[in-house]
Amino acid sequence: MRVLNLHERTLRSSLANAGALIDGLASRDDALWPRDRWPAMKLDRPLGVGAAGGHGPIRYFVEEYEPGRSVRFRFTRPRGFDGSHRFEITQAVDGRVRLRHVLEMRASGPALLTWPFLYQPLHDALLEDALDRAGSTLGLPIAPRRWSAWVKVLRWALRRRARQGKRSRLVDRG
Repeated sequence: MRVLNLHERTLRSSLANAGALIDGLASRDDALWPRDRWPAMKLDRPLGVGAAGGHGPIRYFVEEYEPGRSVRFRFTRPRGFDGSHRFEITQAVDGRVRLRHVLEMRASGPALLTWPFLYQPLHDALLEDALDRAGSTLGLPIAPRRWSAWVKVLRWALRRRARQGKRSRLVDRG
């Protein structure tokens, strides 16, 4: 199954200020990734080609990076995610820029079910939170976004599963 998932926001900002949001990904000063509400994006070294990491169960490496403009990550997990996701900044009109996130992949195997029912709703909510954070960082008034009931259920189930996993690891260590 071919997947093309696009999220974008037009922001009143210079290219340099908006580009700094991309350049700060996975750093201590990351002002784009909503790590206060979602698993943090972590890389094994500073953002650059070859850096590897991910967020939550999603794993990838930096395939392309143009400072201040774009970064593309190639998926390595979960199984069945064959493709990439990227952030990019482009000039819009009237002193505005467009911040865009594009996910392009071919879903196969287990991802034929996990993408539409699990990952896509969470991905969409996370990306909208990231774009809200970008706007807020750039000084724009942003109304807090509400998650759908399905996203809330998924987050609850995943937190519960994570807590149970921690408990069982503690018991296994005895």
